Amino acid sequence: MPSRQVVVGQKVRRQKVERSRELRRVMTPAEKVLWVQLRNNQLNRMRFRRQQIIAGFIVDFYCHAAGVIVNVDGEIHQELQAADAERDAIFAAHGFVSLHITNTDVFRSLDAVLAKIEMTCRQAASPPVELPDPQHAGTPPRAGEGPGVRSAQP
Repeated sequence: MPSRQVVVGQKVRRQKVERSRELRRVMTPAEKVLWVQLRNNQLNRMRFRRQQIIAGFIVDFYCHAAGVIVNVDGEIHQELQAADAERDAIFAAHGFVSLHITNTDVFRSLDAVLAKIEMTCRQAASPPVELPDPQHAGTPPRAGEGPGVRSAQP
């Protein structure tokens, strides 16, 4: 789970907050289309925020419960791949998962985009599977170990 402090307790300059509000008012056409599908917990009851400030950056959409950031990228982002990768690395260091969707994908295959977002959120929100220690695989637990074992002490 990502650090709540990065989102909730972060110190943000007033100009950044105002810019985030402005971006909410003036969304791109692709963001508007996607927001209609994400708002009001419509995607598998997951709550998304739009134009959320995280670690000093404004992201397009954010699901806090899953720690997933969704950015809708226009053609300009093909020239900004290095900057996007650097930003994604910062998000990953804080425990977030970044997902980039193109404007074209939103307009041409919205159902596939929504399925990808839902799957990413589901995977990010599920706890990691604990694999058995290969050194002890197949070895039965010793007395007093394992699930359901209760201590004999009062």
